[in-house]
Amino acid sequence: MEARGVRGVRAARGVRAVRDVQVVVIGAGQAGLSAAHHLHRRGIAPVAVLDAEDGPGGAWRHRWDSLTMATVNGIRELPDMPVPAVDPDVPANRAVPEYFAAFERQQGIEVERPVRVTRVEDDPSAAPGSQRPLLVHSVGPDERARPLLRTRAVLNATGTWTRPFVPTVPGARDFRGHQLHTAEYVAAEEFAGLRVAVVGGGISALGHLQEISEVGETFWYTRREPVFRDREFTEEAGREAVAGVWDAVREGRPVGSVVSHTGLIWTPALRRAAEAGILTRRPMFARILPDGVLEVDGSRTALDVILWATGFRHELRHLRPLRLTGPLGGIAMDGTAVASDPRIHLVGHGPGASTIGANRAGRAAVNRLVRDLDRELVRA
Repeated sequence: MEARGVRGVRAARGVRAVRDVQVVVIGAGQAGLSAAHHLHRRGIAPVAVLDAEDGPGGAWRHRWDSLTMATVNGIRELPDMPVPAVDPDVPANRAVPEYFAAFERQQGIEVERPVRVTRVEDDPSAAPGSQRPLLVHSVGPDERARPLLRTRAVLNATGTWTRPFVPTVPGARDFRGHQLHTAEYVAAEEFAGLRVAVVGGGISALGHLQEISEVGETFWYTRREPVFRDREFTEEAGREAVAGVWDAVREGRPVGSVVSHTGLIWTPALRRAAEAGILTRRPMFARILPDGVLEVDGSRTALDVILWATGFRHELRHLRPLRLTGPLGGIAMDGTAVASDPRIHLVGHGPGASTIGANRAGRAAVNRLVRDLDRELVRA
């Protein structure tokens, strides 16, 4: 498909302006930037890189201030650009966006932002077939529709931050206290003097427990007994975690986070928290009451706050018109490509959702895309 500038396409509600590009990258976090880098390196153009954020950094822009570079699991360097030395006490929500911004400048990656993709669908004006073009609908900061993008392929790197997950628990609507999700967490000081339930068995939950316990009283709830491991989080451990997600991805089952496969790693800070009784885990409560929760043993615990550190779901709602979800409830993958529709690559999904897997996913998606485009040219 040649770049043909901006044209008109007849859509359901009349004629809309359309811009033709070879590839659309949705999301400019680590996976999206890696994909954009490799597209440029392989000479694929024109490419549109769309990002819903106001500036560089992806989901890192929204992390809480107390999550410093010393307390994150580590970030993986972007292609051809080492991570600069940074003070471990610097908040990750500042250091990582600065690094991403420098990468965009150095690599000459032009990101259109803030742009939110609302729908990806088949081009109704083209003949059906495996190489049918896609139309990408999006809106700008004023929520006004932007010109359509017509493309041969979409590299989706939207991640999970915009889809916080809160489980359904009886009585939740009757709670008179405050409920919030990790995505809304700002600082422990907001909970000074309060009784706070932290729900979740991941790294975020542990961080919240340690911080809030210094200013308030905490209660830790998980559905399953947490598993702690006596080893540091290494690159090898990250690779093992990525490998653990592949079976679900290949089979089309719903995919959990890569972090859920790493287990919880004992650190000196966590051992101190355990010795102080902060990590005394309770089984998930049976019901939420107006003033607290009903424990599984029938007793009641009074609470002021319920903090849901219960993770996120992949942001793929804009792909629903393509009907990619299979009978097992997930999207079956062939590498980074959707098995049923190889025009779509999910580079912020499954193994590509980790900082280690993101770079590889971006590179792998572009390599596969180049092979597919070469076959199309041969057939032409």
